[in-house]
Amino acid sequence: MLDNNPSATIPAEPADVRNGRLFLPAYDRSRLRPAVVHFGVGGFHRAHQAVYFDELAGLGFSRWGVIGVGISHPEMGDVLRAQDNLFTVVQRGSRSSAARVVGSMVEYLLLADGADAVRQRLIDPEIRLVTLTITADGYRVPDDLGEARDSVFWLLVDALDARRRAHDAPFTVLSCDNLPDAAAATRDAVMTLARRRDPALADWITERVTFPGSMVDRITPVTTLEDREEIEREFLVDDRWPVITEQFSQWVVEDSFCNDRPPLDRVGVSFVPDVAPYKRIKGRLLNGAHCALGYVGALAGHCSTDEAMADPVVAGFVEELMREEIAPLLPADVPGMELDAYCGTLLDRFRNPAIGDRLSRLCRRGSTKMPDYLLPSLHEARAQGRPRARLTFAVAAWLRYLRGVDLDGEPIEVQDARADELCAAAECGGDDPSALLGFTDIFGDLAEDEGCVADLRRFLTALDRDGVRGCAESLRDNR
Repeated sequence: MLDNNPSATIPAEPADVRNGRLFLPAYDRSRLRPAVVHFGVGGFHRAHQAVYFDELAGLGFSRWGVIGVGISHPEMGDVLRAQDNLFTVVQRGSRSSAARVVGSMVEYLLLADGADAVRQRLIDPEIRLVTLTITADGYRVPDDLGEARDSVFWLLVDALDARRRAHDAPFTVLSCDNLPDAAAATRDAVMTLARRRDPALADWITERVTFPGSMVDRITPVTTLEDREEIEREFLVDDRWPVITEQFSQWVVEDSFCNDRPPLDRVGVSFVPDVAPYKRIKGRLLNGAHCALGYVGALAGHCSTDEAMADPVVAGFVEELMREEIAPLLPADVPGMELDAYCGTLLDRFRNPAIGDRLSRLCRRGSTKMPDYLLPSLHEARAQGRPRARLTFAVAAWLRYLRGVDLDGEPIEVQDARADELCAAAECGGDDPSALLGFTDIFGDLAEDEGCVADLRRFLTALDRDGVRGCAESLRDNR
C-alpha cells in the first residue's frame, strides 16, 4: 500500500511521515484482537467508526479490533485483502488536508460468499459489539421466511441463539445508520425474527440484549478515480479505494451496553442517557438543510455543495432556513449542541471547497429523506403558527425537481425507489401540488391545509417564472 507495496505490515511509527500530513498506525497491529463485527463496510464506516477504533488502538486498547462484513459487493473485499485490510482516510479542510492509514480492521468477510464464516465470528464470546451501516432498506424484514433467512438480522438472531444455548453472554447491537430511530428499527427487526424462530429466544433477547441509539455525523462523499489519483500524488500512498471526508466528526451513543463497553469516550465519543435530542437536532438542521440545499441548489444550476454555497442567494436561503425556521423548533438545552454555534459550524462545513459533495447525492431518496428530516419541521411550524415560508419553498423545490427536468428544460435523473409514481404525479400535476400531496404516507395532512397548498402552488409557478433567485429575493422581501 505504501510505495506501491501492498505488504502485510506497516511499521508502527508514532509520528507523521512523508510531508508531515500522512499518519500511520502508531501501534502493533499483530496485537489487535477482534471484539467488534461491523456490517456494511462502505465509505462512511471507514471514515467514521473505523477511525475511532483506530484511535482507540493508538491509545493501547488492543482488544477492540474490528471485523468488517461486506453485504453483497466483492470489490471492496478484493481491495482490502490486497492491502491487509488497511485503507487511507483523507480529511480535507478548507485550508489543509491530512491522510491517515487506518489499521483497526483485522479481517474482512463478504456475506455473499456464505454466512458460515460470519456466524463463526458472531458466536465467538470475544465479540462483544455488533455495529451496522446497512442503509434504510436493510431494516425491512421480509414476510417470506426463506427471504428473511438471507438477511443480516437472521444471522444475528441465529448467533444470539447459539450464544444462549452455550450459556455465553450476548453482544450489544448498535446501529450507526442515519435513521430517525435506528435503535428501534434494529430491535424490531431482531425481535420479529426471534419470535418466528423461538419465543424462548425472543424472551432471552428481551432480557439480555441491548440496542443503543446513536447519532453519527461526518460528511463523506463518494470517492472517484480522480480522487484516488490525486491522493497518490499528494501523499505518495497507493490505495485502490481511499476515503475522502471532512475534518469534522461526531458520534453520540446511548450508554446502554449489555457486554462490556468500548472506551470510546477516550477518543471523543459522547455516551449519553438519551440520544434522541441529539438525533433530532442533527436530523433537522444538517439532514433537513441538506435536502433543501440539494433541491434548491440543483434548480439554481449548481452541481456541488460548495458551488451552491458560494452562490449568495442559495447560501442566504439555507442560513435563513436553518436559523429562522428550523432552529426555533428545537431544544436549546442539549449539552454540546448550542444551536447558534451548531448552525455556524454546519454552514462552514457546507461551504468547504475541499469536500464539494455532489448535489445529486443529496437529492437521492427524497421520498425517505424529506418525511424524515424536513417535513417534520414544516408540520411543527404549522402547528405552532411559526414562520414556514422557506420550509414550504424547499418542499416546492423538491416537487419541481420530481418533474425530471430543471428550470432550463434539461433532464434530471431522479434517484428514488418511488421515482416512477412520484415523477408521474409531478408531471401530471404541474403547478398544482395536489396529486403529489395525495401521498399521505410522505406528506401527512398537508393536502388539508389550504394555505400551505396555495403557497406550494404559488412557489411552483414562481420557480418557472422567476427562477430560484427571484423566489429567494421575494422570500427575503417578505420577512
